[in-house]
Amino acid sequence: MMRNKSVLLSLVFALWAAGAMAQTKATDYLNVPGPLHLNDASFQLAWSAHPNNNYYKQEYLVAGESLEKFHSLVTIDFLQGSFEVAALVNQKVEELKKMQAANPLVNYNVYEKDQQYILDFLISQNTADGKAIAVVERNVYRYQQNTHPQQPGILLLAASERAYGDGIEAFLKKLKTDKMKLVNAVAAYKVPVISVK
Repeated sequence: MMRNKSVLLSLVFALWAAGAMAQTKATDYLNVPGPLHLNDASFQLAWSAHPNNNYYKQEYLVAGESLEKFHSLVTIDFLQGSFEVAALVNQKVEELKKMQAANPLVNYNVYEKDQQYILDFLISQNTADGKAIAVVERNVYRYQQNTHPQQPGILLLAASERAYGDGIEAFLKKLKTDKMKLVNAVAAYKVPVISVK
């Protein structure tokens, strides 16, 4: 059972890259009414995937942005079945610890309240020559059980912000003074009950 969970979780994290590569017509598998309004912005469904029987992923962008080079992105993932929220959070934290060993810019905080977990983390990618930082991405993941009685599973609401090249320094400076705004917005967001089609 643990191996199956690991395989599914690897798929969850690997699909982040797949979403950035594909610009096909998005299907609303999760019956989420849009647009989504989060942190003073409006997000429309831009991409979705249903790669196996119990995993669904939907990504939302603000107008004028693309999955290849976005500044703000909202993702809703649904992993249907009997999974523990804490186990998913812990696996992601272990992944971040490994990244942190090779990249001191990587950092994270975990918040927990009423069986909901928020994981706030920062990752980066270097330029091809390794001499500079090309992209910095800040993510706020909110994990919780889906409340639909016939469709149990884990719901992940993720808000991502990116900065590129010359914009990275200002992005990191703003993050120091404005860190909790996105965390609070994600924590307060009224996530709809997921109902898979």
